[in-house]
Amino acid sequence: MALDEAPDYLIGPGDNVNIFVWGLPELSSSVPVRPDGKITTPLIEDVPASGLTPTELAREMEEVLATYVLDPVVTVIVTGFVGPYSQQVRVVGEATNPQGVPYRENMTALDLMIEVGGLTEFAAGNRASIIREVDGKPKQFSVRLDDLIKRGRIEENVFMLPGDILIIPETWF
Repeated sequence: MALDEAPDYLIGPGDNVNIFVWGLPELSSSVPVRPDGKITTPLIEDVPASGLTPTELAREMEEVLATYVLDPVVTVIVTGFVGPYSQQVRVVGEATNPQGVPYRENMTALDLMIEVGGLTEFAAGNRASIIREVDGKPKQFSVRLDDLIKRGRIEENVFMLPGDILIIPETWF
């Protein structure tokens, strides 16, 4: 994938979606995507949303609403981004606030470190690694976070991809 070809955003559990039905405000609503990946709106219950792009969900909603409304036009706007696990970058180990972070276009290791609050005092940042799926198999890459954060070595600022797992081990005493 080229640098300028970021993947389309996929809706995930925990996202909030604004469903706008043109000309029918009573059918428009803002709803959360439930943990089971579905949403419920006026007239429509249990519509699968997780794993779809906002445009795909809009077309699904139009198809279902067509039973009740002549030629519905639906727009879906995602707010409160979380995304499915496959679209998150997860940080585990000795980060100040280990967590899953929604992937953003051109996200780097430095962006991720800012998001999780940096390294703990016990982190072995130069022994960190990224687990990434390559050709359907997990592959491990080394990343030198201490060199990046404490020494300003920008060449260590690697790009992250959706689904990456950054593992930060504890230092040995």
